[in-house]
Amino acid sequence: MASTIRVRATSSGETTEVQALIQHPMDSGFVKNAKGEIIPPHFIQQLTFEYDGKAVFAANWGGGVSKDPYVKFAFKGGKKGDELKISWIDSKGATDTTTAKIQ
Repeated sequence: MASTIRVRATSSGETTEVQALIQHPMDSGFVKNAKGEIIPPHFIQQLTFEYDGKAVFAANWGGGVSKDPYVKFAFKGGKKGDELKISWIDSKGATDTTTAKIQ
């Protein structure tokens, strides 16, 4: 199965800018389907970006984050060719992890 995470990381000088798009339904548990039944909550709870074994961005999310979330941030460090590790865990225990080379 292909990863649900698409990442682009670019280094310019001392800063690395990261943009990521994650495919996930992010159901809050407050929305009904076409039959009028409540869709159970299903959302990403923990999101982590690691560079050189250290977290450079971490988030604890709830059901208020929109479907297919987009994340953009920058951190000091990172060189072209180095790897960035991205992982998430959702409310049903599912996980996904991917790596991206810094460009």
